[in-house]
Amino acid sequence: MTGEVAHYWSHPGLPGVDLLRARFVTHRYDRHTHDTYAIALIEDGVEEFEYAGRTLRAGPGSIALVNPGVVHTGQAGVPEGWAYRVLYPSIEVMSAVAADLGAPPGTPHFPETLVVDPEAARLVRAVHRAGEHGDALATSSLFRAAAESLLRHAGHLPDERAAARMPAAVARAREILHESLLDPPRLDDLAEAVGVGTFQLARAFRAVTGLPPHAYLNQVRVRRARGLLDAGMRPAEVAARTGFADQAHLTRHFKRTVGVPPGAYREGRATA
Repeated sequence: MTGEVAHYWSHPGLPGVDLLRARFVTHRYDRHTHDTYAIALIEDGVEEFEYAGRTLRAGPGSIALVNPGVVHTGQAGVPEGWAYRVLYPSIEVMSAVAADLGAPPGTPHFPETLVVDPEAARLVRAVHRAGEHGDALATSSLFRAAAESLLRHAGHLPDERAAARMPAAVARAREILHESLLDPPRLDDLAEAVGVGTFQLARAFRAVTGLPPHAYLNQVRVRRARGLLDAGMRPAEVAARTGFADQAHLTRHFKRTVGVPPGAYREGRATA
């Protein structure tokens, strides 16, 4: 591949899993999180990314294992950029595979962010290629094999709700932001609503979520936008429904988080 290309899609044989194949040179991901896992096989070049307070570099053959909810970035680590294939399986999908393998109760968690595992890399690539050719049986079978191979690198977190470990003020502030996409409060008003000082809230919010409130709100908007696009809504209407100023504003934030613009995402998801 030359230049920048990106294809984001889903496959009817893989419910609960999205796929991305891309080469990026100048594209940069903003600090963001996923509510799924991100399993990225680097095929060419180098991707550099911040993850859990560290700067990592992933080269050809390495697999980046990004846990749900962990803030990270992504950009080229060399002038020619990087090419990769990504699987985005939901927590439910990975937990089900782990349970079938006899893992203890809990959520799969990858303690190592970068691994070199040629067999897992071969299977991730095979899942993508089968998905590109529309073979539902091969795609689902190969994904199961890839997930089993990757889970050899995983541990488990006990099934505890994150909210139970979250300061009450941050939990309530998140609720307010989720309810206020179109007209969010000022930071001072948000702090007053949850009963803490502005500085206290800003510091606690970032400590818990990894993002300041305004950046967290944009993540919520992008996730809500994905749901509306999945339902077939046009990007311009989605922008209005999720609090973005216009379609260009939605596109800018959407691409910096998902990797493709809303229209390309909607087209790829429509194949499911």
